[in-house]
Amino acid sequence: MFVEKLARTEAGLNKRSYAIEKPEIGTSIPVWSATPPQPQIGEWFALQTRYRFEKKVALQLSGKGLEVFLPLRRENREWSDRQKRVTVPLFPGYTFVRSPRSFALRLLVLQTAGVMGFVSFAGTAAEIPNKQIEDLQLLLAEDVPFSLYPFLHSGQRVRIRGGCLHGVEGLLAQRDKDKLVISIESIQRSLAIEIRGYEVDLI
Repeated sequence: MFVEKLARTEAGLNKRSYAIEKPEIGTSIPVWSATPPQPQIGEWFALQTRYRFEKKVALQLSGKGLEVFLPLRRENREWSDRQKRVTVPLFPGYTFVRSPRSFALRLLVLQTAGVMGFVSFAGTAAEIPNKQIEDLQLLLAEDVPFSLYPFLHSGQRVRIRGGCLHGVEGLLAQRDKDKLVISIESIQRSLAIEIRGYEVDLI
C-alpha cells in the first residue's frame, strides 16, 4: 500500500467561507450555506492525512462541497488538574471522501491542506465498498459499544439479522465467537462488537 501524492499550493485551496456545524460522532460533516451541496455520486476513498489534521481536512473538503465521513470516538483525557471527555478520530491519520473518478475532483481533494494523498494500490486510488462505510456509519449512529481490533485477513463472514444492527456484516473473531469484526479493508483497520444475543446468518 502506498499513498498517491501531489504537490499542493496555496492558490489551489478553496477560499469560500462556510459556516460549519460541529459534527456528531461518526456522521458525515454537513456544510450549511445558502445552497447546500447535492449528494455526491461516486465511490468512497480513504485519504491519508497529516498527524492531527483529520478534522481540519474533513471540514475543508465539506467546504468544497464534497461528501466526507470522519468516524469519531469518545475517550477520556486526564491531566494533572482535570479530566475531559473528548472526541478523537476512530482511525488516526485517515478520513473518507466520496467522489466520482474525476481528475478535476481528485486534484481538488489533493489541493487541501493536510491531505497527504489517496490510499492507493498499484498506482490507483483504492475504492471502498459502500457496504463497509454504511455498516460503520450505522454502528456509530446506534452508539454500540466497540473496541479496536487487529485487522483480520480471513474468517467466517456473517450478517446480523434483526435488531438495530440488522444487515451489518463482518468476520467472526477466531478466538472469541461472540465478537464480530468490522473492517475497512483498504486501510487495514478493524473494530469489534459483541454479538451475544444477536441472530446471524452465514454469508
